[in-house]
Amino acid sequence: MSRADVLQAGAGRRPNPLWTLGLLRSELVTTVRRWRTLALLGVLAAVPVLVGIAVKIETRGGGSAGGGGEGPAFISQITNNGLFLVFTALAATLPFFLPMAVGVVAGDAIAGEAGAGTLRYLLVAPAGRTRLLLTKYATVLAFCLLATLVVAVSALLVGALLFPLGELTTISGTRISFAEGLGRALLIALVVAASLVGVAALGLFVSTLTNSGIAAMATTVGLLITVQIVDQIPQLHALQPYLFPHYWLSFADLMRDPVYWDDLVKNLGLQALYAAVFGAAAWARFTAKDINA
Repeated sequence: MSRADVLQAGAGRRPNPLWTLGLLRSELVTTVRRWRTLALLGVLAAVPVLVGIAVKIETRGGGSAGGGGEGPAFISQITNNGLFLVFTALAATLPFFLPMAVGVVAGDAIAGEAGAGTLRYLLVAPAGRTRLLLTKYATVLAFCLLATLVVAVSALLVGALLFPLGELTTISGTRISFAEGLGRALLIALVVAASLVGVAALGLFVSTLTNSGIAAMATTVGLLITVQIVDQIPQLHALQPYLFPHYWLSFADLMRDPVYWDDLVKNLGLQALYAAVFGAAAWARFTAKDINA
């Protein structure tokens, strides 16, 4: 069912849960089918391929990948087990590529509709602004999960093709089975997706401030880069624990035995805080927004 069919079906009567699910499904399909979204997913899928090929070429002559401690986390372990390419790819894409992709989708969620003149038609149907905003946010969160899984699955396939698979050695030095390692890889992917919740809420809030999708996307990505820079300045160490990307790489603690949960919990709590603050700000702005302006 297309978006137009959903709006026509909902017009003239109160919305029900099935209609809401139809609207969410149409938003998901519309978002995924956009060429911009497909291009972003293509870039994300290509990162593990490039990393895997680079490691394979570097180690072909007997050298070691990531010599001298350089490169993303876990890169030195890829030649021993291809599953480590999943962890490396997520560590390589999380600081910029994944949040940038989420920022583009979130920034365009409301502003893109306003700029194209379709926002007023979405609100003609009995969705209500709150319900529409929640649907948009749910769509962005679904993209967070999709984008993360694209990176993880691509890395798993490339790792299986280029490198051996088997038991893994954790950061703590213990050995775990491949099945358990695969389970931890899935859990890490879920944590990485959850780490993008704050960016999604921030991007959605920015999207309610303007009628230009390009401006909203550029502002969201610009804020992301600015916060990343601030998080690296030693003189601002007192502020850094409150920045949404500060604990992003804590997912590596899932590869410890036993798992070290402190930073993971701090990361998820911080993302929930950003989601609550900027989600509330987006709701306050959107419910008062003049869609005819």
